[in-house]
Amino acid sequence: MQGDSDQLTLDPDLIKDLRDRLALARRVAVLSGAGISAESGVPTFRGSGGLWRSHRAVDLATPEAFKDNPKLVWEFYSYRREVLIKLAPNPAHIALAGLAGKLKDKDSLTIITQNVDGLHQRAGSKKLLELHGNIWRVRCTKCGVVTENHDVPIEILPFCRQQSRHGRCKGLLRPDIVWFGEMLPSGIFEQACNVAAEADIMFIIGTSGVVQPAASLAEYAKENGTYTVEINPEKTPISGVMDKSITARAAELLPLII
Repeated sequence: MQGDSDQLTLDPDLIKDLRDRLALARRVAVLSGAGISAESGVPTFRGSGGLWRSHRAVDLATPEAFKDNPKLVWEFYSYRREVLIKLAPNPAHIALAGLAGKLKDKDSLTIITQNVDGLHQRAGSKKLLELHGNIWRVRCTKCGVVTENHDVPIEILPFCRQQSRHGRCKGLLRPDIVWFGEMLPSGIFEQACNVAAEADIMFIIGTSGVVQPAASLAEYAKENGTYTVEINPEKTPISGVMDKSITARAAELLPLII
């Protein structure tokens, strides 16, 4: 069945319907993509404008690039940290963080995000599935330990300081981010599928609808009976199959609903 398509005109019936659904919901899921971060000014580093020091950003986000030139890759991620530290969560992030406290069960909201910027956490959201990792975490390439690191700029090159009975590890650290050509963290997509299928309502916010496997979650949710609501400034490949596809900026719409 084709979903309805709505332009944001502050339709009181639309707002009331979504509020009522949230009030009755036992479980709520959110899938967020680059669009929600873009409303905070986060660059995507993809497409024709995704250049950094004459390098295509997508070419640096690979395990091969890190193996060949870890210093260059870390300089790129240090730069991204410097950009992010100046930005703040927008009203959409803040509204979602506040939603958990308004539901009957405060543990019933799960945000599945493709973003690595940490803005959901900074807004106060607690229950997150970060499909692609987090730029504010580092992972040791030797011992595998993952730790938070908010240094701006970060030391280049950074090395592991974990202690064991054999002394300090000293393995090279890498961003705890899923690069192109890498698998998602073990079990996380299965968790996301369960969350999507068990939710009463799922918001799909700022996603392109093409990045797999995350793009399949919205349709998987709908197939399992979840009421799906897409919020995006532009139509996407999944707009036609969602229960509601609302052409709007999340930072404008979500505070009205929540």
